[in-house]
Amino acid sequence: MASSQARRVIVAGLIGTSLEWYDFFLYGTAAALVFNKLFFPTFEPLTGTLLALLTYSVGFVARPLGGVVFGHFGDRVGRKNVLVATLLLMGAATFLIGLLPGYATIGVAAPLLLTALRFVQGLGLGGEWGGAVLMSIEHGDPARRGFNASWPQVGVPAGNLLAAGVLGVMSAALPDEAFLSWGWRVPFLLSGVLVVVGLWIRLRIVESPLFAEVEQAGRKARMPLLEVIRTHPRALASAFLARIGVDVAFYTFVTYSLSYVSDTLGLDRGIALNAVLIGSAVQLFLIPLFGALSDRVGRRPVYLAGVVTAAIWVFAFFPLLDTGSFPVIALASIVALACHAAMYGPQAAFIAELFSTRLRYSGASMGYQVAGIFGGALAPIVALRLFEGFGTTLAVSLYVVAALAVTAVGLLLAPETRDADLGDRGTSAGAVPRTA
Repeated sequence: MASSQARRVIVAGLIGTSLEWYDFFLYGTAAALVFNKLFFPTFEPLTGTLLALLTYSVGFVARPLGGVVFGHFGDRVGRKNVLVATLLLMGAATFLIGLLPGYATIGVAAPLLLTALRFVQGLGLGGEWGGAVLMSIEHGDPARRGFNASWPQVGVPAGNLLAAGVLGVMSAALPDEAFLSWGWRVPFLLSGVLVVVGLWIRLRIVESPLFAEVEQAGRKARMPLLEVIRTHPRALASAFLARIGVDVAFYTFVTYSLSYVSDTLGLDRGIALNAVLIGSAVQLFLIPLFGALSDRVGRRPVYLAGVVTAAIWVFAFFPLLDTGSFPVIALASIVALACHAAMYGPQAAFIAELFSTRLRYSGASMGYQVAGIFGGALAPIVALRLFEGFGTTLAVSLYVVAALAVTAVGLLLAPETRDADLGDRGTSAGAVPRTA
């Protein structure tokens, strides 16, 4: 595959995943700041926030189902068509959330419809990640897979940056009443325009050459999910465990910190939003840097360095937030997200390289997305309840460290994948080391 086509695939993956994560994070940010007031107004503030975060978690529950469904079709009919479908699904759900009336207008139907649309968001994102990563690593130079696969990962901070930035601008430009009435809807409606741009880009790329090779040889799996469970159990376990702590740390640093700063500390909501925005901007550069580093020294060393530094920093993170100083809070977010970048940069290549081409979409998606239920979905809720129950953020920090320990186990369970050969020569075995 020519380098120009490889670059086009990487750009398409970056823009597409950025738009998908924009939609997904937009909901999470609004859940922490707005939805408790609009969709759960009959509850006291803490309970309302908890219920809003529960609807937020529904998206994570839907992601494994999206991974199964779209992973099956990604291994059966190709990566490109699935990526177009997932972008459409996510964009439509996000646009409809922007049109949804609140509890004061339609009563209990409002939170029910909100939850349903969040579920659809999760389905779309569940299929998105695997396809974008696979297209990136199955094109281009095998020696640069860590770097190439890190670009869909950059879609996370890019989407988060865009979501926090748009909501931050609307929040700063409007008084509270206008923001709660209609201002929060504008970023959701903007998703409709962004999806058109993403579709135009994705329709111009070509199918993965490795998948095309499997298809031409007639080696496609009939039931990819069942086969990957039977033939790659250790790879699935490793991908699942390696993902847990990364998710818990990230959503504690990003989503829970928003409600902690605004609700618990009583500070202006713009302080936390801007701190996350700055940290996400730094991640734009660090994620590909760590992905490239993993091409030189290996996936596991870089990944484990991120695990250790995140486990240390979490004990400083909340005391820094407690200062109430914006520069200090911004520093806390920057360092926290830098630790996350060291884990997230090599993660995509590490997980995808565990599976053979004919099963890679299903295997990578399942390992990655199922972990999201136990990681990202529960992290803000567990953090909220731990702080409520113990009255100290030390309990939250210990929770993050425990999850990171699980990730370390997952990394040690798997072999180093940097030198794996992704060629799928008629076998259902996982990737094997390249030969000279």
